Amino acid sequence: MSQPNILLINCDDLGYGDLGCYGSTRNKTPHLDNMAEQGLRLTDFYVASPICSPSRGAMMTGCYPPRIGFGDFDGAGVLFPGAAIGLHQDEHTLPQLLRDAGYRTKLVGKWHCGDQPEFLPCERGFDEYYGIPFSNDMGRQVGHEHRPPLPLVRDSKVIQEQPAQAGLTERYTEECVRFIRDNQDGPFFLYLAHMYVHVPLFVPRQFLAASENGGYGGAVAHIDWTTGVLLDELRELGIDDNSIIIFTSDNGSRARDEGGSNAPCRGTKGTTWEGGQRVPCIIRWPDKITAGQTSDAITSAIDFLPTLATLAGAIHPTDRQIDGLDQSAQWLGQSAESVRDTFVYYFMDRLEAVRQGDWKLHLGTTRSWGKNLTCEEPALFNLREDVGEQTNLYADHPDIVATLQDVADSVRADLGDSFQGVEGAGRRPHGRIENPQPLTTYDPDHPYMVAMYDSADSKVMAG
Repeated sequence: MSQPNILLINCDDLGYGDLGCYGSTRNKTPHLDNMAEQGLRLTDFYVASPICSPSRGAMMTGCYPPRIGFGDFDGAGVLFPGAAIGLHQDEHTLPQLLRDAGYRTKLVGKWHCGDQPEFLPCERGFDEYYGIPFSNDMGRQVGHEHRPPLPLVRDSKVIQEQPAQAGLTERYTEECVRFIRDNQDGPFFLYLAHMYVHVPLFVPRQFLAASENGGYGGAVAHIDWTTGVLLDELRELGIDDNSIIIFTSDNGSRARDEGGSNAPCRGTKGTTWEGGQRVPCIIRWPDKITAGQTSDAITSAIDFLPTLATLAGAIHPTDRQIDGLDQSAQWLGQSAESVRDTFVYYFMDRLEAVRQGDWKLHLGTTRSWGKNLTCEEPALFNLREDVGEQTNLYADHPDIVATLQDVADSVRADLGDSFQGVEGAGRRPHGRIENPQPLTTYDPDHPYMVAMYDSADSKVMAG
């Protein structure tokens, strides 16, 4: 079997309930719904963190964030422009493994694993890069007029400052199409990391006008349109049958007043309730992955590295602990047995919950990013019967609680837990440099476009 092309599409803050194939009645996603009908839809898929940088670093390395030093960034939960920290050069990354196996690799969009030259994507396994290396709200905007402008980067060079975001998704799509055409003889790994649906939302008028869910629905429709363009390109080039396409999100929705949904899950981005880390995941590979499948097996984004390494014929890392598990047999229908029985939930360096089988134990440290989301006492939920985490069964099942507490103790010893003051014997350092500098510099005389956005609210900008 020839090495498959791999297209990984990762959204920003897209919630579990934001796609039609995951129950949304407000957002129109015909291309993604069709992709689910033609492939595998995962219902119990988790990212390794409910916030951006740790989730993305984990996806690239196949490790829980504390393992790679991505649990805490000098007190911050994510990496900000000009930070001295990034993904350590000794960590194995998915693009690096694939490039070593003969793949051409490219990232288009958001990186958020370090913006200093030493940490940019082309230093971590990508042959090419085009995008904004962090969140789209981290440039100059209302309330933050003195921030350096957003940098649009090609490879390692800033090619534009404060680009118009209403046209950025089209530019990303054009970059992807060009890369696919240039590498149609394969194999290639293309990672498209959307700016959507992170606020502020900049939505082209045609998508905004057709939306039944305001700017948020327009942004989701724009994501869906882009997916359709790329799938059509693969078909027209005759390489569709030898291409794995994965669609997912970096964490759950903010689920505030912008229109996002994590239904039927409780919680939001930034929490370890299910709504913070259980996200959509659709996988399509014609004639290899049986169409129309739905799986409730526990799966995680940290499983991408070992799974795709197997499917691509790449060499698995053996010199360090990798937390991801090879799910290739499950994806291809070669095994009915679940590979992953346990998943652990970290917010930064704090262990907040553990899942084993159907049972999830909150350890009494779950923080809140919204109303009624703090969990200051231990709580036990049967996720198969109560995905909304509403009925606390802690007092009814002391044996299950004890088992999950043992799991938590073992995880703490390995990965640490700042709440308990445990360092963790299996943690590795993040990368760090001296004297970091922002990629761009504030200039009060430059007529930068300013986003109408602040921390409390967002406004949709039509392009």
